[in-house]
Amino acid sequence: MAAIQVTRSISIDDSELIESTTRAGGPGGQHVNTTDSAVILRFDVANSQSLPEAVKNRLVALAGSRMTREGVLVLRSDGSRSQVMNREEVRARLIDLIHEATIVPKKRRPTKPSKAAKARRVDSKVKRSAVKAGRGRVRE
Repeated sequence: MAAIQVTRSISIDDSELIESTTRAGGPGGQHVNTTDSAVILRFDVANSQSLPEAVKNRLVALAGSRMTREGVLVLRSDGSRSQVMNREEVRARLIDLIHEATIVPKKRRPTKPSKAAKARRVDSKVKRSAVKAGRGRVRE
């Protein structure tokens, strides 16, 4: 069995992927009514042995509405009239999505503005207030 290499440490076995084909919509004449060129790829993230738990959690967050309640990632490709090209494209999108999930986001370190920055802010507010105060009606 072949394995899809995502990173050096992560590879997905072909047996974990379920591919099905269906008819694609859109233009294409009579040919579109007879060929199953759209490819739907299902990958069971929840029960996958290939992915570490942290990557699974980030993948679920990244996938959004493409993830089912059961934890299955569903990707569809029907951009090409060729089933082979659609299969390649949907697998590339899966690899990109998993690769993005392997990146650990940096922790946000909260910072405070310096005293000088606070002073500059207050000074600009005072100047702006003076400009606006000078816009009133002219009294004689």
